[in-house]
Amino acid sequence: MSDLRALLKRLRAEKKLTQQQVGRAINVSTSLYAGFESGRLVPRPETAEQLDGFFGTGDEIQRASDAAREDALAVWMRPWRENEKRAVLLRTFQPNLIPGLLQTEGYSRAVLHGGRLPDEAIARTVQDRRDRQAATVDRPDPPMLTGILGEFALHCGPPDVLKEQLEHLVSASYRHRVQVRVVPRSAGLHIGLSGPFVLATLAGGARVGYLDSQLRGEVATDPEDLRKLELAWDIVTGLALPVDQSRDLIVKAVEEHG
Repeated sequence: MSDLRALLKRLRAEKKLTQQQVGRAINVSTSLYAGFESGRLVPRPETAEQLDGFFGTGDEIQRASDAAREDALAVWMRPWRENEKRAVLLRTFQPNLIPGLLQTEGYSRAVLHGGRLPDEAIARTVQDRRDRQAATVDRPDPPMLTGILGEFALHCGPPDVLKEQLEHLVSASYRHRVQVRVVPRSAGLHIGLSGPFVLATLAGGARVGYLDSQLRGEVATDPEDLRKLELAWDIVTGLALPVDQSRDLIVKAVEEHG
């Protein structure tokens, strides 16, 4: 089990112990041990070894601590693509386009062509997107992906390309680890219209965000920035139609482009 927080909580509950009792048993303060369970702190290697000894878990806590420590570093050190690949949960919002991890090759090319990019740059970017999809949603053990998009995206694009893209979106929405939801036009003005963003949750519980602009992508790791992105996500989630109604809306758009 890679989630250190859940592991420690489960082991302590099984022994019917308080955080204070566990802390006392391994000679650390109650607040320090509470930090391990909340995810604010990661046990040092020697402390993780003590916890394994106390709970009788072999090296399970040590391995989970190593993973949590690596994830904490990854937020700052790994490029976005690596964080995306290692995520167990991806939440992506796009007000005007189909989310990148759910795009078909034809749709990606159409979007990039609209940016008047050279053919070589388009081919390179499309290949990069295919590689990202292979490393996330198309791998054998994909992360949970929730993609929310604005209704505008269902009606913008060359008809033949858009029809194929929407059919792919419907198909993807039936995958057991993919949710596709649509914010209807009737939602009016909302914070999500400020721009697209992604929130990734890593195996150890660390979170990292990503924002796209006309010039470049920006990785967000500051706690206050992440809090604002979480708030924006809560708002667009509240405005989005449920999965089944969203799928019906997409199917209707497919028929319109038929």
